[in-house]
Order: sequence, then structure tokens, then C-alpha cells
Amino acid sequence: MKREEFMVEVCANGVESCLAAQEGGADRVELCAGIPEGGTTPSYGEIQVARRVLTSTRLHVIIRPRGGDFLYSDLEVERMAADIAVCRELGVDGVVFGCLKADGTLDMDKNRYLMQCSHGMSVTLHRAFDRAADPVQALEDAIALGFDRILTSGQQPKAIQGVELLAQLQRQAAGRIILMAGSGVTEENILDIREATGLTEFHFSAREPHPSAMQYVNPNLYMGRPGANEAALDYTTSRRVAATIARLLS
Repeated sequence: MKREEFMVEVCANGVESCLAAQEGGADRVELCAGIPEGGTTPSYGEIQVARRVLTSTRLHVIIRPRGGDFLYSDLEVERMAADIAVCRELGVDGVVFGCLKADGTLDMDKNRYLMQCSHGMSVTLHRAFDRAADPVQALEDAIALGFDRILTSGQQPKAIQGVELLAQLQRQAAGRIILMAGSGVTEENILDIREATGLTEFHFSAREPHPSAMQYVNPNLYMGRPGANEAALDYTTSRRVAATIARLLS
């Protein structure tokens, strides 16, 4: 493939990862906090600084008020709308969200409202799609709502496991919406996913652990999940971003 024939989006867990994504040649980042929860809305300051440092890479921001399911109350949707307004104020290029009903269908009313709040920005339906009961219908509903793209693993834990459904959805979409493969996409499998599905947009994190600079760590205390490695910080590296892009150019 030629470089202009595909797009890569890096799931960035902070400004440092945004900078590495840009240096590595990413077209776009999705800025997220709360990675262990599957991604939550980052802070105002994180978005503001990311917007300042990203000069050649587009900035999308996840709009997700909490981890867990995608069945949102009216109060949660109100907060999501306020976060979209902040993103607009800060000059963000796009937002990423998705609301489901209890029966696993897309919540047309809540998604439509958030689409209206996002007018003028690029909008991605995130992996709430992978929790939908009927992906064929969910694809048609996403198109009807006006989403620009869907981030999906083909309803499997990893995109490489979902290539059969991804290929089916790509045929169904027929150019009406972009499908972007995400979850477990690496330099080792991105070409296989491309060849099996025909997709041209890919989402990955390209992170590596960086040892903490702390000289003292209290072994009896965890700030998050007990047993987690809190002596290392995971950041995107430009090396891995560039290596993953290079696989599609081979």
C-alpha cells in the first residue's frame, strides 16, 4: 500500500503518547484517560496541552464519563454534551462516543442528540458497537445517525480474531461509513488484518512500559487495582508507531 491509501490512529493515554504518535507518523490520535477501564474522557488540561503540541496529527477525544457499560442516564449524557462543548472550545478535530439501549441496540435518541452537539467535528462510534446485539443492524443505525466511522474489533476481544465479521461489515458498508480495526492491532498482525478485511483505517496504542523514576515505593499500598505494576508507566513510542505503519508499506 501507498501511505496515502490508509490512515492510522493511535490510542494515546496522555500528551507524551500524543507526541510520540506524531513523531512516528500517525494521522490521528484518540486521546483517552482511564485506559484500564477501556478509556474515559481526559481532563481539560490534558486536552488543552495535547491540542497545543499536535501540529501535524489530528486530535480526537473520547467522550465516555465512566468505565463499564454504554447504557447512559440522562445526567451522564448531559455531562457528555458538556465535554463535547469543551472539546469544541479547545479546537479538537473530532470526538468518539456511543450509547446503547438495555437490549443491545444503538440508542438512537441519545446518539442523535450527541451528534447534534458534535456538529462540525468528525465523529467516531467507539467499541460500544462491539457490545451491540446485532452488528448488521447497528451498522445501518450508525450510518443513519451520520457517524463518520466505527471503531471495532469485529465483536471479538482482538481485531485479528474478528476479521471474518470485519470483512462482512466492510462489504455491507459499501463506502457509506469507514470501518476502523482496533484492539490488539500491532506491527505483527496489522498486515494480516488488512489483507483479510480490506479495511484502510487502523487503531492501535503502540505502548511500551517505562520504569518509574521513584526511588521508594510502599510495597503495602496500591493506588489502583491490587497487584498492578505501579512501578512502570506505559506510553506510546514513536518507534512502534513507525514500525506498525511500515508493515503496511511493505
